[in-house]
Amino acid sequence: MSVTIAERTRAEEAPVQVDRKGAVARLTLNRADKYNVLSRAMIASLKEALASLASYPEIRVVVLAADGKAFSAGHDLTEMGPEVGIDELRQLFAACTDLMLAIRHLPQPVIARVQGVATAAGCQLVAMCDLAIASSDARFAVSGINLGLFCATPSVALSRNVSQKAALEMLLTGDFIDAAAARERGLVNRVVPLESLDAEVDRVTASIAAKSPAAIAAGKRLFYEQLELPIESAYARASEVMACNAILRDAREGIARFTKRTQ
Repeated sequence: MSVTIAERTRAEEAPVQVDRKGAVARLTLNRADKYNVLSRAMIASLKEALASLASYPEIRVVVLAADGKAFSAGHDLTEMGPEVGIDELRQLFAACTDLMLAIRHLPQPVIARVQGVATAAGCQLVAMCDLAIASSDARFAVSGINLGLFCATPSVALSRNVSQKAALEMLLTGDFIDAAAARERGLVNRVVPLESLDAEVDRVTASIAAKSPAAIAAGKRLFYEQLELPIESAYARASEVMACNAILRDAREGIARFTKRTQ
């Protein structure tokens, strides 16, 4: 299908650019001149893109990337000025929360491709992704405290990725950590030179895309569910999910192939 110049221009001007290559969809934050802040428009565009991808089973992995030097500088502070009332602020943070939960509820794994700075809600966005691959140039902070604003909503995601003391140190100081420290603390999975970032993302997406999409979707959902349960309930839920998974065609065929090879 051909794409007109007008259609291409609209895509380039959109807050989030959506591209597809085989089984992988790539969402790119497209406001480099504004450090890809999570403005109301950016939040709405990301939510819309994620909702659309959820209905496409042929998409097996989603990559969340960003254009420019910054991954995301967090909320657009011009939308949080002194003229903004508390009801508007509640709506803003509720919309951002809905976005973060959309990532969690998406059946496909979401991989953050972090090429630069990720601060405040931008760091939250990285933490909410299922996996994160960062360039060695990337830096991370939850720096609202430097403006007198504790990063409360980012703390929810951050505290579910790193230890409590590591999370609180970042939240209370607002200091940056580099990519190596982010990996040591569990905020990102891998760190590579910037020039190798896309190749590393491609390797991980190819590995996941080759697996059973039904098993991946069920496994992602179960993984997050069991984290919030007592261990007995977690095992009960996991056992049920595994039993249901084992009768699916992909698993039946995979087990049959394996047992045939080992006989």
